[in-house]
Amino acid sequence: MGKADSNALEAARRYEAEIVGFLREIIAIPAESGREGQRCQRVRQEYERLGFDEVFFDRLGTVVARIGRGPLKILMDGHIDCVGIGDPKAWDFDPFQGRYENGKVWGRGAVDELPAIACMAYGARILRERGLPDGVTVFLTASVMEEDCDGYCLLHLVEKEGIRPDVVILGEPTDLNVYRGHRGRLEAVITTSGKSAHAAHCDLGVNALYKIAPIILDVELLHQRLPSDDFLGKGSVVVSSIECTTASLNAVPDSARVYIDRRLTRGETTETALKELRSLPHLGDARVELLSYEATSWRGETARQEKFYPTWVLPEGHLLVQDVAKAVETVLGRPPKISRWSFSTNGVASMGRLGIPTVGFAPGLEELAHTPREWIATEDLVRATAVYSRIPEFLAPHKESLQSAAARSGD
Repeated sequence: MGKADSNALEAARRYEAEIVGFLREIIAIPAESGREGQRCQRVRQEYERLGFDEVFFDRLGTVVARIGRGPLKILMDGHIDCVGIGDPKAWDFDPFQGRYENGKVWGRGAVDELPAIACMAYGARILRERGLPDGVTVFLTASVMEEDCDGYCLLHLVEKEGIRPDVVILGEPTDLNVYRGHRGRLEAVITTSGKSAHAAHCDLGVNALYKIAPIILDVELLHQRLPSDDFLGKGSVVVSSIECTTASLNAVPDSARVYIDRRLTRGETTETALKELRSLPHLGDARVELLSYEATSWRGETARQEKFYPTWVLPEGHLLVQDVAKAVETVLGRPPKISRWSFSTNGVASMGRLGIPTVGFAPGLEELAHTPREWIATEDLVRATAVYSRIPEFLAPHKESLQSAAARSGD
């Protein structure tokens, strides 16, 4: 156990009330994917108040801030959208109150992942006050539409806005540890066709639901034999929804669909996963199709891509992993655990598709995400803010290596 950086922690603690207040304010603004406008406006206002060099919306609606103009471009990304609240009765408190009690902030987004946005903003403010390292540019993004299509926001930033960072720090919850990858995923649909008939004469029809029933069991059995990886864990597949078309409740359904969530461990690809689904024993004449995403952002920009999100892993020895871990250890006085997420993040784009070295660091417990129990400890907000203020200082001495390093997809 080393000695914590008291200066960074003291600087962050001076802003504790403002960090907590800002977080509570953005929790109080509902912002599901595609409807983030009001929350984005509030974040832009905060970025401008904090005095960053440049603040703007990109065409998709992501809030972007810039500090410095050095050649090493560091992107700190937190997504601003949240999932819905589900059944309101499942909550013991108003999910949009931003309740502050006993050293914790509660509400939808209090883990996934509004704390990162607040802490990154004030970490950047502290860094600016202390003095930005030579040769560094820091970008902050409060990115949109992640919950609907993780990664698209960063693809847009790089491919359509021309902002390509050299390294990316993600704000998905890591409980103040450093994460370096996760399984990929895809979404697919299996469709069966039948023949409609009156339910009183059901033998004259072909029930599409009956055709899909054994396929559902095939999917369950497929899950049991999927491969595993020592770091990423096991691949998985689940039927996540079922629907059918039928003339009425007194008719034989003439089509049925099941939707598939497939998590891909190391070595699996879209092609191998779809081939497995198309080889299910009871598939028959059913169709297996990769789903596509198409939506309109709050600024009116159309987003389109296939619903495939690559597996990615950054080697543990990579400079980015080691430098961020050193920043964490310097502030917290202990080395962080180096691990990975169970769920998917914007890293599917930055590292998975674009090969940009990416790690995650943020406060919060991953298992609280998307639940009616989201909370964050204010002490962890202070600690995370202090770490974010130090990360660029640890990366700056290695700027040439980080700029030239080719990201690898395996250890």
